[in-house]
Amino acid sequence: MSERDHELRSYGRRRGRKPSARQSQLLVEDLPRLTFDPATPPQGYRQTWLEIGFGGGEHLLWQARQNPDVALIGCEPFEDGVIKVLTAVTTEELKNIRLHMGDAREIVRAIAPASIDRTFILFPDPWPKRKHRKRRLVNATLLALLARVMRPGAELRIGTDSGDYARTMLEAFALEPRFRWTAASPEDWRIRPADWPETRYDAKAVREGRPRYYFRFLRI
Repeated sequence: MSERDHELRSYGRRRGRKPSARQSQLLVEDLPRLTFDPATPPQGYRQTWLEIGFGGGEHLLWQARQNPDVALIGCEPFEDGVIKVLTAVTTEELKNIRLHMGDAREIVRAIAPASIDRTFILFPDPWPKRKHRKRRLVNATLLALLARVMRPGAELRIGTDSGDYARTMLEAFALEPRFRWTAASPEDWRIRPADWPETRYDAKAVREGRPRYYFRFLRI
């Protein structure tokens, strides 16, 4: 039995409300042409960035608008989030976004080695109940997968508002020598950088008074 046969799903439901006729059309007509194919990655871009679990797409779209010379691969299993990004991509005619509606680990395993220049994992599901913590996405297995596809010098950004999850993340990184934490002072992980736009999950944590953690690691 393979490693992925034992892999637990790291996300909850995949669909919210029933899509409208227009949204269904986006899924049928536009998602196929915008779906990322590891066999034919986007060409002609300065770099390739990967976002795992883009949620409502605020961060993915911001980065695409700010960096038109960068190809962005966005992975999200939740249909509503994919629809929001598809709507923006088609309305604004954004050319540099490719999507995967499913488990990001499927794509990471298929991506060519040393081909990703930056990876984002922003506010993944914290699975706060003790019995569910084994479902957390950021663990030693994922870090090994990312270490394979990220170039030396590439940056991995991770955000969370769960102190317990932050602790287990750092424990996983401590066991992965191919990544180095860049923090030189507490401000480096307590203050969100200017090129790290706020997402809805970030804003919710602010409203509810929870501390946020902004980790940055370099692929060695």
